[in-house]
Amino acid sequence: MRFIVSSTALLKNLQQIGGVISANTVLSVLEDFLFELKGNTLTLTATDLETMMRVQMDVNDAQGDGRICIPSKILSDYLKNLPEQPITFNINEKELSVEMSSDVGKYKIGGEKADDFPKEPAPGDTTTFNIPSISLIESINKTLFAVSNDTLRPAMTGVYFELAKDGLTFVSTDAHRLVKYAKTDINCPKADGFIVPKKPMQQLRATLPPDDSNLELSYNSSHLFVKSEKLSMSCRLIDARFPDYKAVVPTDNPYKLTINRNDFISALRRVSIFANKTTNQVVLDINGNALTLSAQDIDFSYEGKETLNCQYNGEDMKIAFNAKLMVEMLGNLDGEDIQVDLSTPTRAGIFRPTDKQENEDLLMLLMPLMVGV
Repeated sequence: MRFIVSSTALLKNLQQIGGVISANTVLSVLEDFLFELKGNTLTLTATDLETMMRVQMDVNDAQGDGRICIPSKILSDYLKNLPEQPITFNINEKELSVEMSSDVGKYKIGGEKADDFPKEPAPGDTTTFNIPSISLIESINKTLFAVSNDTLRPAMTGVYFELAKDGLTFVSTDAHRLVKYAKTDINCPKADGFIVPKKPMQQLRATLPPDDSNLELSYNSSHLFVKSEKLSMSCRLIDARFPDYKAVVPTDNPYKLTINRNDFISALRRVSIFANKTTNQVVLDINGNALTLSAQDIDFSYEGKETLNCQYNGEDMKIAFNAKLMVEMLGNLDGEDIQVDLSTPTRAGIFRPTDKQENEDLLMLLMPLMVGV
């Protein structure tokens, strides 16, 4: 088979799916891109057995349909070092040879049999719903940072999709913090739930267009399938039961603290420099409409303290949090001001944006530390 393609267009499409390929793999074919030519359409595929991504692009002067696996690293490295120009691919499937001709030279690499490339799981017995691309990207941005890396608790190593007829809720937790992000403008066919691993979520965030283009999501008991106009992905779901997150979220946190988000983040970053590096503990001392942040590391005689203005409705309180986790959480909230709902120093704090967006509800929860620990 033979075709001509733009070097930058090919590189861009390969980079979209290349993140799926694992660095350490047992099978050499898993280090390859699968090239499939049909007419003037070139389909590129990458997989790590758990996740498979596929993208389609148009090529010129195509002759002969065919399939071959091409090593991803050498091809990507070559394209990265090539200025924009048309490249002619001449591929001999029998001899498994790939010849690339550019304006300045000719290059040859050996390929592998396309039949050795893993097959995509058949999307049998699936349930389907639609979501705008930008909505899925926002949902991933809001939740992915709170996913656990603890492989002993597999249910928490992905994002939980909770489907209902009146909306779609995304939940993630690492046992220290929890994020619940609900979209009420997504119609799901039935009440259901499944857990999507971290890696395919990262891939979708990196490759999906940030616009209102429609995505078709289909799932069954073992896999999720995502389809857009040019891009498709399938991934194995996490086979585990997600924790009952509703039991963790306090229903009565009567004290309300409102504060400027950027000022709060800046002060936390400065004060936490002086905190114990194991606990990252920062104490929030709320007294009237003044919030004092303090941290210390007794081993090195470090101490830091700052006071911020806030609006507070409740009893004066001292509560401690892990500053590193709190800064990351606040960075994933939108808006100028945030509201923190509190009750006692031993119960979780709930963080929300004060300006609610239409058709969405965002709640972030952070467990406190014992003051003095």
